[in-house]
Amino acid sequence: MNKLVPSTTIAAQNIDRLTTVSRRVLDVGRTVALLGVVLPLLLIGVLKFTQYEIDALKPLISGTPWLAWLYGVFGEAGTSYLLGTVEVLTAVLLLASPLFPRAALAGGVLAAGTFAVTVSTMLALPIWEASLGGYPYLGALGQFLIKDVALLGVSLYILGEGLARVLAKLKAGMPGEPVAAHPA
Repeated sequence: MNKLVPSTTIAAQNIDRLTTVSRRVLDVGRTVALLGVVLPLLLIGVLKFTQYEIDALKPLISGTPWLAWLYGVFGEAGTSYLLGTVEVLTAVLLLASPLFPRAALAGGVLAAGTFAVTVSTMLALPIWEASLGGYPYLGALGQFLIKDVALLGVSLYILGEGLARVLAKLKAGMPGEPVAAHPA
């Protein structure tokens, strides 16, 4: 004789399975999002050390009033090298961020700053396709830059997670809280 399993038990089992799936999807999504920020920073950051990218940056930097001063201070190559150094360093910090909360904090600040500046260039540069009547049709430059809005969002998320982890560690070390033994 078959025993019938109450529907509440089946529902609970399904909820448990879906909760496990949800956690896995979140973990995979978090990893893909992190790589989605790290790869452009690393690959485009390395390009900043080539003449190709030095030349490609000229209209972007000189066409943005709040960035144009960089050429006067560092020159075209120096500006590109500075940006490349920041981008590669940021990528390395973000790669370390799952293991080291302070790396998440520093990498999140640098990445958010990088993408905030990049997104801000859309206010000064011609991003709309004139042959299609302009807004809302993005031109090639607008298509290139618009993705940085998402990268800014992921960077802010990483920064927020890093800050929460650093604060949790600080709170754990406060009087009245359990403290892990410190090496002598």
